[in-house]
Amino acid sequence: MKQVMVVTGGGRGIGAATALMASRRGYAVCINYLRDAQAAELLRAKIVAEGGEAIAVQADVGLEADVLRLFATVDAELGPLTALVNNVGVLERQCRLTEMSVERLQRVFTTNVVSYFLCSREAVRRMSTASGGQGGGIVNLSSGAARHGGANVYIDYAASKGAIDVLTLGLSKEVAAEGIRVNCVRPGIIYTDIHASGGDPDRVARLASTVPMQRGGQPEEIAETILWLLGPQSSYVSGAIVDAGGAR
Repeated sequence: MKQVMVVTGGGRGIGAATALMASRRGYAVCINYLRDAQAAELLRAKIVAEGGEAIAVQADVGLEADVLRLFATVDAELGPLTALVNNVGVLERQCRLTEMSVERLQRVFTTNVVSYFLCSREAVRRMSTASGGQGGGIVNLSSGAARHGGANVYIDYAASKGAIDVLTLGLSKEVAAEGIRVNCVRPGIIYTDIHASGGDPDRVARLASTVPMQRGGQPEEIAETILWLLGPQSSYVSGAIVDAGGAR
């Protein structure tokens, strides 16, 4: 059976590492991106040059119309969906709750929570054996912030990731009998450029000594975890929240 994957926020960081690794393991991949068309196209071209199959699709996955277009494009160009990686995420400038505007909260929760619900809905509609699908897997990206709360820096981001933990638990039960497994990865501090978005580009290096393993993680290490959760080796795993944070 052909394996077809959608990776939201797939043009950089963990998303890009996952898309590339998935392609090398036989998946046809849709790289979703919001603004950086050049990065997404470079990744797509690299996958194709290696003999893989990939498309890059611009879509704001916080908007229902864009999500519908994204999944319709995958249907038409890659075929029946078998895997979804909800990876997209935003982090705003570090501050306390008393400084957060409603516009900031809406941006964070729309991107980090609403998009996961919308994309998961479309994936389930396609993959569920109850509606004629072949089954499949969903992996959601949460964060270690869901455990420590993000006090004084980004409790909005942390709260949004806590919502993803709960989405994983609830949805896994809804679709367990329909051939779909739903799991979650909670990365710790990982070397990606999301930290620059929060105004702290050197955050990983600065906090590495607080990690029991004494280092930050690499995007490829998270990608390996994601692909394990989607693969046959984890066939009896659903509703799991896997911490990948160096024991932090």
